[in-house]
Amino acid sequence: MEPTDLTATELLAAYRAGTLSPVEVTEAVLTRIDALETSLHALYAYDPSQARDAAKASEQRWVAGEAGPLDGVPLTLKENIATKGTPVPLGTAATELVPAPADAPAAARVREAGAVLLGKTTMPDYGMLTSGLSSFHTASRNPWDLSRTPGGSSAGAAAAAAAGYGPLHVGTDIGGSIRLPAGWCGLVGLKPSFGRVPVHPPFPGRVAGPMTRTVADAALLMGVVSAPDSRDHLSLPPAEIAWSQLELDVTGLRLGLQLDAGVGLPVEDDVRAAVLDAASRFEAAGAIVEPVEPFLTREMLDGLDDFWRVRAWCDISALPPERQALVLPYIAAWAQGGAEVSGVAAYRGFAQMDAISVAALRAGEPYDFVLSPTCPVSAPPAEWASPTNDPERPFEHIAFTVPYNMSGQPAVSLNCGYTSGGQPVGLQIAGRRFDDLGVLQLAAAFEGIRGPQRSPGV
Repeated sequence: MEPTDLTATELLAAYRAGTLSPVEVTEAVLTRIDALETSLHALYAYDPSQARDAAKASEQRWVAGEAGPLDGVPLTLKENIATKGTPVPLGTAATELVPAPADAPAAARVREAGAVLLGKTTMPDYGMLTSGLSSFHTASRNPWDLSRTPGGSSAGAAAAAAAGYGPLHVGTDIGGSIRLPAGWCGLVGLKPSFGRVPVHPPFPGRVAGPMTRTVADAALLMGVVSAPDSRDHLSLPPAEIAWSQLELDVTGLRLGLQLDAGVGLPVEDDVRAAVLDAASRFEAAGAIVEPVEPFLTREMLDGLDDFWRVRAWCDISALPPERQALVLPYIAAWAQGGAEVSGVAAYRGFAQMDAISVAALRAGEPYDFVLSPTCPVSAPPAEWASPTNDPERPFEHIAFTVPYNMSGQPAVSLNCGYTSGGQPVGLQIAGRRFDDLGVLQLAAAFEGIRGPQRSPGV
C-alpha cells in the first residue's frame, strides 16, 4: 500500500515502529498533489517547502521520543481557518489580502500536535455555496468525476481528502458545509456539537470539524482540535472525551429514519435506496429502526434564507463599489435579496433558527440517533453554484443538514453506497446534544457492516 493510502492512525503506528518516516510520507503526498492538483484545484497557499521543513522537524521529534499526537501526519486546513501570515480571502476576490495576525484555534492546535501543514483548501465566496465555485480560487472538482463539484463550502478539503492529499483535513460547517461535500466525495465528515471545537470568530451554527477517510481518523483529529481556546466565547466547557473508544453494540438502539425533510429537493431514487440499505443493515445488526416524520417547514427554510441574505448584504454593501463588483455574480445576486428585507422580516428570519432547533430536538427526542440522507441529490456539475443553480432557491439541498447546525447537535456523514452512475451517497447520522462520541461510535459500527468501498477515479 502506498503511503498516500494510509490513514492517520496507520501512519502514526508506522512512525512508532520505525517502518515509515514523516519525511518519506510527506514526499509521497507532495508527489500525489503534483500529479493531481492541476485537475482538482483543491489547494490555496500550498507550501511544499514549509511542509518538508515540518516533516524533518517531526522526524527529529520521533527520534527523540517527543512526538505529539499528530506528529508527522500531513494535514490541510480550510482557507477560512486563519494561519498566521497567510491572507484569508474567504473564497472571494472582493477581500483585501491582509496576512492573518495569528493562527485560528484549530490551526494552533494541529501545529502544537506536530501535524505537517501542506496548505489551505479552497472554498466558494463567503462559504455560502455547496460548490467549489469562487471568484478568487479556480473552481475545485470532484475526484470521483472531474465534471462534478466536490460540494462545499469545504470544497477543496473534500477534494483533497478523497484524492489522498494526506489523511487529515479540517473544514467548517454552518448549514452542511462539511457533511455535504463529505457525502459527495465518499468521506467521513463530522459536524461536531456547536461549541465543541473552538472557532474564531464564532457565529451561531458555525463549527469546525474533521474530514477524513475513516471514523478513527476523525476521532483522532477531534481529540486535538476540541482543546479549549479562550477566543471562542460560545465554546463548550472543556470535556474529557475518550475519542479513541469507538466500540458500540447497536443491539436495541432506537434509530429514527428520516427520508422526507419536509421541504426542499425530493430525494433521488438512488440516494433513497442507499440510505434504506444502510437502515436495513442496522436492523440486521439488532437495532430498532422507526420512521421520523418531516419537521422542517418552508417558513423555517425561507426565513433562514432571508436572515442569511441580510447578513451577507450587510458585509458586501460595506465594501467599496469596486470590490463589490468582484463578488461571484451568483452570491451578489443572492445577497442583493437582503437589501430590501425589512427589520421585522429580518428578525422573523433570525427567529427561525430557534424554531428549527426546537423542531429538530423534538423530532429526534425518542431516538438514540437519527439516520437520513446527507443530501437528497448527487453532485451537480462543477460549474454550478448549487444543485438548483438558482440564487432565488439557494438552500433546497440543505434540508437534512441545516437543522443540526441550528440545534447544535452532532451529525456525521459517511458513505453508504453509490448511485447508478458510480457517485458516492452520504448517510447522515445525527445524535443527541453533545453526544459527539456516540455519533462517531455509530458511524464506526456502520463502517463494519456496510458494503465494499470503492475508490475515486483520479
